Amino acid sequence: MQRISSRSTKITKWVFPIFWFGFLLIFFVAALFGRPRGPETFAILFIPCVMLVVGFLVMKALIFDLVDEVWDAGDYLVVKNKGEETSIRLEEIVNLNYSTFTNPKRATLRLRNPGRFGKEVAFLPKANVTVWRFTRNENLEQLIDRIDAARRKRGG
Repeated sequence: MQRISSRSTKITKWVFPIFWFGFLLIFFVAALFGRPRGPETFAILFIPCVMLVVGFLVMKALIFDLVDEVWDAGDYLVVKNKGEETSIRLEEIVNLNYSTFTNPKRATLRLRNPGRFGKEVAFLPKANVTVWRFTRNENLEQLIDRIDAARRKRGG
């Protein structure tokens, strides 16, 4: 089996949010108990609250739904998340979408029928080794071709 998901998924899913929300908590507490008091205190307390809400919404959309690992096993993919594991046959994948302009880069598998992790499975793909950051991911392009071939073979 070949790993097609990034090894930095755990850092992205766990370490970054802890640092983000921890920094905001420290900033909020320091602003709450620091001096001076006055009208600017409201603005100093309001900004971390806005950053908390915006950060949570962005992380909910881009990070919290990521699975831990995705492995390519030929005719199927092995998906691991929070100690659970499932396999997805290539012909069960309706679409593989990946982004090149978001950070983190994401790949999303849309499934014909909902599986253990839902109808969509999102993961961080392994990065290309290239100088130009916005190139297509060759591993995912090859996987898309194999998914199409598996669907044609199946007859759908």
